[in-house]
Amino acid sequence: MIDLDELARRLRKQALVTLAKADSGHPGGSLSAAEIMAVLYFAVMRHDPKNPLWPDRDRFVMSKGHCTPILYSTLAECGYFPTEELETFRGINSRLQGHAHVMAPGVDASTGSLGQGLSFGVGAALSGKLDKKDYQTYVLLGDGECDEGQIWEAAMSAAHYHLDNLTAIVDRNRIQNDRFTSEAMELEPLADKWRAFGWNTIEVDGHNTEQLVNAFAEVKQENRHPSVVIAHTTKGKGVSFMENNPEFHGRAPTPLELESALKELGD
Repeated sequence: MIDLDELARRLRKQALVTLAKADSGHPGGSLSAAEIMAVLYFAVMRHDPKNPLWPDRDRFVMSKGHCTPILYSTLAECGYFPTEELETFRGINSRLQGHAHVMAPGVDASTGSLGQGLSFGVGAALSGKLDKKDYQTYVLLGDGECDEGQIWEAAMSAAHYHLDNLTAIVDRNRIQNDRFTSEAMELEPLADKWRAFGWNTIEVDGHNTEQLVNAFAEVKQENRHPSVVIAHTTKGKGVSFMENNPEFHGRAPTPLELESALKELGD
C-alpha cells in the first residue's frame, strides 16, 4: 500500500524544484495542497495515465489554477508525462504553463481566472448525470477564491440539481495573494455557509491523509447532495520560512532558499 504521507513529501520537493528551475510560480498554495493531491490521485480517483481522455475517468478541476506546481508534480508522479518535462514549466511552447491548461496530459480544465472552476465542475457533474455515467467530479478551491460570487452561484446550482457526484475541496490555508483571508474578506462561518447552500459539509485536517481518505469515502455515500470537504491547511506547509508567510504566495524560492527547503523536507 502506498505511503501517502511520504508521497506528499516527495510532491512538495518536486514542486519546489520545478518552481526554482522556472524562477517563477506559486509555492505557498502548492505546498498546502500536497496531501490533498496525493490522496485524490493515489487513493480516491479513478483515472488512467495511459488514457487521459478515458470517458469514464473521474474529473479533477484545479480551480485555484495558479497552483500548477503541485498539480504537474502529481501528474508526473502518476505517469501522465515524464518527470523531466517539469523542467519546462512556464517556458515558451511548454505544455506546462503557469496556470492549468488542457494541453497538459491529465488536465481536464483550463483555469486561472479565480471563481470559475466550480462552475466547470457543475457542468461536468451534470453531464455525467445526463449521460448516466458514474464518474465523480472533484474541484479544488482556494479559500480566497471563495470571495467570488460565482462560487456561490455554482454552489446554488449544484444543490438545485442534486449533484451528489460533485465534491468541492476548499484548501483553507487562510492566505490569499499578499494578505490573510480575514483581512480581505471574512469567510467565517465558512462551513455553515456551505451547509446553508445545501451541501453535505465535512471539515478535516488537510494534512492528515487518513482524515482525507475517510472524508472522500464518506462523500461517495452521499446520494442526494453535493459535498464539500473543508481542508484546514497551512500555506507553505513543510518549509518553516514559507509557512503562513504571504510573501510566498507567488514568489519562487531562490537557489539558497531551495537548498534550505529541501533540507527541511528531508531525503
